[in-house]
Amino acid sequence: MFNNIIKTLATWFGLGLVPLAPGTFGTIGGSLFYYFFRHHSIEWMIQFSLIFAAFSIFVAHMAEKVYKEKDCQKIVIDEVAGVLFCYACLPYSHFNLVMGFILFRIFDVAKLPPARQAQDNLKGGWGVVCDDLVAGIQAGLILYFLPNMISYASSSLAWLEKMIS
Repeated sequence: MFNNIIKTLATWFGLGLVPLAPGTFGTIGGSLFYYFFRHHSIEWMIQFSLIFAAFSIFVAHMAEKVYKEKDCQKIVIDEVAGVLFCYACLPYSHFNLVMGFILFRIFDVAKLPPARQAQDNLKGGWGVVCDDLVAGIQAGLILYFLPNMISYASSSLAWLEKMIS
């Protein structure tokens, strides 16, 4: 019974059993949290994301024992936790929902440092989940600062245009 509960949670209610791109489906599952919890404060989302991350580390650790495989593809609770980290500090918008999903998947697949090191050097549930948390932070930082970067670039271009004319 305990193993079945762990499998259900680790596969995020079966999304990890999808034969093609289970991580993408796990990310969809996590993105639904952002949508359904859009009326909660950013502080609440941060707290929820931290608690969920701790929970997912435990579940992933147990799931590796159940599946007898390191970072089994069926385990997608790590994607749910990772994309929650992406969204945690962002106010809800459809733009953030879509771009967070896309950027998280890019960073999750690319495994840029320190995500690769987290996956390779941490053991058990920590290794399964922490690379996704890093990918979520990387994607979230891009989304958090993107409006300011666009605004700065736009005003810089306007200033340059005035100087040239």
